Amino acid sequence: MDRTNQPRPYKVYENLPRHSPSSESRSPETPALTAVATADADGSGPDTGDPSIHALCRHATGTTKELAVHGRQMQFRAAACTGKLYHVDLYAVCGNCGEFDPGVYHYDPHEDAFDVLRKGDYRGVLANAASEGSSGRSSDGVLAAASGDHPGVATAPVTVVATSTWWRNAWKYRQRTYRHAFWDSGTILANLLGVAHGGGHRAEVVLGFDDDPVAELLGIDPEDEAPLELIPVGSGAAVREAPAVETIDPAEKSLSRDPKEYPILHDAWRQSTLDDGAVATNWRETVRDADGLGTHGPGDGETIEIHPVDEETQSDRPLGETIERRGSLREYSHEPISDRKFATVLDRALRGAPTDCSGDVEAGARAPGRLIDCYCLVHAVDGIDQGAYQYHPEENVLERLGDTDRETAGRLALGQGVVGDAAVNVYLMADVDAIVDAVGNRGYRLAQLEGGISLGRLYLATYAHLALGGRGFTFFDDEVTQHLLPRSGDQTPMTLFAFGKPEG
Repeated sequence: MDRTNQPRPYKVYENLPRHSPSSESRSPETPALTAVATADADGSGPDTGDPSIHALCRHATGTTKELAVHGRQMQFRAAACTGKLYHVDLYAVCGNCGEFDPGVYHYDPHEDAFDVLRKGDYRGVLANAASEGSSGRSSDGVLAAASGDHPGVATAPVTVVATSTWWRNAWKYRQRTYRHAFWDSGTILANLLGVAHGGGHRAEVVLGFDDDPVAELLGIDPEDEAPLELIPVGSGAAVREAPAVETIDPAEKSLSRDPKEYPILHDAWRQSTLDDGAVATNWRETVRDADGLGTHGPGDGETIEIHPVDEETQSDRPLGETIERRGSLREYSHEPISDRKFATVLDRALRGAPTDCSGDVEAGARAPGRLIDCYCLVHAVDGIDQGAYQYHPEENVLERLGDTDRETAGRLALGQGVVGDAAVNVYLMADVDAIVDAVGNRGYRLAQLEGGISLGRLYLATYAHLALGGRGFTFFDDEVTQHLLPRSGDQTPMTLFAFGKPEG
């Protein structure tokens, strides 16, 4: 890595107007463990009126602390990001919403302010417009209703768009950046969903949309920065037809002295794009109806019931305070953690993420987040023998798969011995080939994203407990699969989270 060429971790527009919210960004006082446990789109707290765009963005990607590291001051963001390179940006497409006039805004985490990309209500670009006789197309013929007939986008006062700027992560991680785009947007969206749901607002993650008109709306070039997800927040009147979408190319300062290109990143993104809103709707239905996506229910192994605490006795640490407290634990004690806290972290974090592909849970459709299975390498939990287990969230049981030890755990995680020091290692795994065969290349995005959102929720559920800490790590994919055979089958790990008690 050439540190003299390291990209700046935020965008700087040359000549755009700015909007600086006058009110303080406040997150809901809803307990973090309640806010992250929402498996459907509905909010978990009392409705507080229009969503606060400022609160959503600041508590998802804003700066929460500044610390001295090796003699220099470093800023840390609200959500974890591989390598602390912060390649994910948030944009808000809104009508009249609180302090915001209708427009398209980019959130600048460095200044905690918003760049104004467009003025006017452009939400009709993202969802079918309500006006009679609307063609659903902008003046140049681009299909405007990017998400097709998605009702959440069609009635949301604001839809947040998450993007990834490839070079900001590829400077260190090269081709692996495509995977990190969904890990890191997932941890950010875990925060954003928590803030939205904790404020009583409807919110979900929409993967089914036509990518190109979204990029055009934001004025970005997908070869450099590409849209990943839409997150409609709140509900209200149906959106109207958008104004003509004129081409914009907002001038930006270069991210570094000599940006490098990794064409494989754009190629992988392009091969998973959808052509129009109708295709997006059909893809969404295909995922909802798909069978054989490679997950595993309980087998014939020994099972152990685990018992999370109920809402009345759970930690009541507010979500905002938890986000501020969240860190990346570097040293773990070998001291065992409580079985109740262990069970509560898993229960609240892994109930499933609300996406447009989840279906209606009450009507018996696939539960959210069931593209992934959860495996735990347990090293130090009261009342649970050391070993490898599969966690079955519907039954709240662990099924024993075999033995493990701390040395092996460290070896699986790129030889990082600190992972073996943790009380528990949580691997979230998916059968990527089965998913892609069933629903196409965009299924890879969905699998990685569900792993990323679950990772973000594991962070929050862990740091809601004063005595616990944790951190995401990377790993040797095939060795993890081998260690968990035969249950892991054709699965590969999406994410790894290690948690336990801090050393000292």
